[in-house]
Amino acid sequence: MPASTGCQAGEKHEETIRREPALVTVKRQRGRLSALFVLAVGATLLLLPASPQALDASRPPPQTASEPLRPARIEAAIRQLGELSRGLLAETGIPGLAVAVVWRDEVRFARGFGVRRAGAAAAVDADTVFQIASLSKPVAATVVARQVGRGVLGWDTPVVRHLPWFELADPWVTRQVTVGDLFAHRSGLPDHAGDDLEDFGFGRREILERLRHLPLAPFRAGYAYTNFGLTAAAEAVAAASGTDWASLSEEALYAPLGMPATSSRHADFLSRDNRAVGHTLVDGRFEPRAQRQPDAQSPAGGVSTSVRDFARWMRMVLGQGRLGEAPIVDEQALLQATTAKMVSSPSYAADARPGFYGYGFNVGVEPSGRIALSHSGAFNLGAGASFVLLPSAELGIVAFSNAAPIGAVEALTARFMDLAQFGEITRDWLAGYGQLLGGLTRPVGATAGLERPPEAAPPGPADDYAGRFSNAYFGGATVEADADGLVLRLGPEPQAHRLEPWDGDRFVYTAFGENAPAGSRSLVTFERDGEGRVGALRVELLDEAGQGRFRRADD
Repeated sequence: MPASTGCQAGEKHEETIRREPALVTVKRQRGRLSALFVLAVGATLLLLPASPQALDASRPPPQTASEPLRPARIEAAIRQLGELSRGLLAETGIPGLAVAVVWRDEVRFARGFGVRRAGAAAAVDADTVFQIASLSKPVAATVVARQVGRGVLGWDTPVVRHLPWFELADPWVTRQVTVGDLFAHRSGLPDHAGDDLEDFGFGRREILERLRHLPLAPFRAGYAYTNFGLTAAAEAVAAASGTDWASLSEEALYAPLGMPATSSRHADFLSRDNRAVGHTLVDGRFEPRAQRQPDAQSPAGGVSTSVRDFARWMRMVLGQGRLGEAPIVDEQALLQATTAKMVSSPSYAADARPGFYGYGFNVGVEPSGRIALSHSGAFNLGAGASFVLLPSAELGIVAFSNAAPIGAVEALTARFMDLAQFGEITRDWLAGYGQLLGGLTRPVGATAGLERPPEAAPPGPADDYAGRFSNAYFGGATVEADADGLVLRLGPEPQAHRLEPWDGDRFVYTAFGENAPAGSRSLVTFERDGEGRVGALRVELLDEAGQGRFRRADD
C-alpha cells in the first residue's frame, strides 16, 4: 500500500494489501498507491464439505471459523509449492524467488527459485538475502513489543518524551502522538510523508525534523500510510533503549531468534555474498538498474533477510511471542501489535469485509472466517515481499522476490492460502494483484510519454530563470545556465536535472528513482510577477502535498 509503501512503497506500498481484489480502483500519490479500495467480482468461492459439518463449538464465536481446518489440505498445499513457484517465474519473468512455510511450529518448506541476478548463473536458495521493504514494519513492531514487555516504554508513550526535538505542524498533536499512533498510521501525517525528501538524499534526522512543515489531517481520525511516521516512533524506542535502531533490532530480536542473515543496515546487506540484486521494470523487462538504499527509513523499509531467517520470526509471531519453548517477546505486548487498531480499507459495500491495521501488521478476515495477519512490501527499484499468517491454524507463508512489484509474491501467498483452506485456488490472484499494484511501475508526471506541443511558445532568456530558490520543506534549489541550457539542482548533495523547454516558462526533466519509475518526467513551471520577473518555480513531482513551490532567494 504509500506501501512503500515504502511498499516505500513502502514501501512502497507497501500498503494495506488485502486478499480479495479482482477489479480495483486506486489513487496514485508520488508513484505509490495511497489507498487500496477493491471491488471484488462475484462471490468468494467457499468449498464446503459434501455433508453439513457443525462449527467448532468448543471455541468462542469470535474465534470460530466457518471452514474447518483440514490438515490434509495443508499438506497438499505444501507439496504444490514448488510447482506453484516455478510456474510463477514462468508467468511473470521475475528473476528470482524464495519461499518458506511454517506450520505447527515447524519449517515445512524453505526453497529458492530462479537466479539472484538476471543473466547470471548464481541461484536463489533459502539462505539468499533479500531486501524486504515494508515487511520491515511488522518486524519493527516486534522489536518494539520486546521493549514494551521489558518495561522500557509503552505503546502509549508519547514520542516527544524520548525525541524532544520531534515536531508536527500542530503543537498539541506533537505532545500527544504516541509510539502506537505512528505504528498504526493514525497521526494525521499525509500519505507517505517524507518519502520525497529521502529521494533527494536527506538523512533520517533531517527528514523527521522537516515533517513539521506538512499539513495534518485530524488526529487519530483516519489512516494514512507513512514510512517516516513509523520511523519516528522507532527512533523514540531506540532512544529510550540507549542505542540506535539497527543495534537495538539485532540485540532485541535478531540474535535471540537466531537470525544471522538479518540486518537493519544496508551495508550489511551489501556485504552478503549470497544476496539478491534488485530489478526494476523497464519496457516490460526486469533490469538491475539501481540498488535501493533504505537506511533513512530503516525501521519501515530497511530490513534484509532470508526466508530461512524470516521463518523463525513467523514461528515466534504464531507462537504468541515464543520460539519453541523460549520466550522472546511478551505475549500481551505482541497482542497489541497484532490486533486491529485502525480501519485501513473501509467497506465499499454492506457485505464487504473491511481491512484493519494494528501496530505494523495488516489484520484481516479470510473468506473462511479466520483472522489473517499479513503485510506486503515493495521497492520499485527491485523488491517484492509478502507474508500471511493464520494464527488459528498455526500456519504461515512468506515469499520474497528481487523484482519490482507486479503482484507476484502476493499472488503466490494467496494461492497457497486458498489451497490450504479450501483445497482449490478460488480466483486469478495474479491478475487481481497485478491490476492493484500496476500503478507502482507506471511512469509519473503529466507529460510522461508525450511529445512537446507543436504550438509551444519558446522559453525566455536563460538569465530570467537562473538563480537560487528556497523552500522550507525541501531546502534550496539552484537553476544554472550553461552552454546547453538550464540545469536544476535539488537536495543536500545536489542532484542535477537537465531542463528541456516544454512551453514558454514551463520546462521538463526526466526523473528516475524509487518514486519515479522509468519513463517518468516532471514539469518545472517558472512563475513571473506583475513586472515579468521570475520570482518562483514549482516542481510537479514534489507538489503532491502542495510543498513543491520554491521562492527566489537571491535578491
